[in-house]
Amino acid sequence: MFKTKKEFVFVILAGIFITNAVVAELIGGKLIQIGPFVMSIGILPWPVVFLTTDLINEYFGEKGVRKLSFITAGLIAYAFIILLLAINVPAAKGISPVNDSQFYSVFGQSMWIIVGSLIAFVVSQLIDVSVFWYFKNKTGEQKIWLRTTGSTVISQLFDSFIVLGIAFWLPGKINFETFI
Repeated sequence: MFKTKKEFVFVILAGIFITNAVVAELIGGKLIQIGPFVMSIGILPWPVVFLTTDLINEYFGEKGVRKLSFITAGLIAYAFIILLLAINVPAAKGISPVNDSQFYSVFGQSMWIIVGSLIAFVVSQLIDVSVFWYFKNKTGEQKIWLRTTGSTVISQLFDSFIVLGIAFWLPGKINFETFI
């Protein structure tokens, strides 16, 4: 099935990467507050996405991450289409444990999140890859912590800002002060 151990490791890392990206989209409609900060619970899986990005970057290169990022964006778009279809198919009256408005309350918000997150995902992944390789070129094989942590922190900031703006501020779910 796998010709090398390296191929097997790539598939495992890709699976972790894709699963966490899709889960983030599905749970992202729930907002939480930590002190004065309001954020989507969808931020929980993103550090895992960025960590796997760094591992793939380190061992499989920039091209591997870029390809996987675009494949994942396509799969998130596919999830968006399936959710859109599911929202528009009426629930069975009287026997469905979840009615249409309940389903929409949970997954309808996810539609804005998916659009915002899809844009943020591609932008932040490209930033993550670029920052990672910038630090790697500056430090060589040393200071892996700098390139992994630095690229993740910088790309996570862009990701969060873009998602909150598109998914919550643009549709009027939060005001500008909360967004900033």
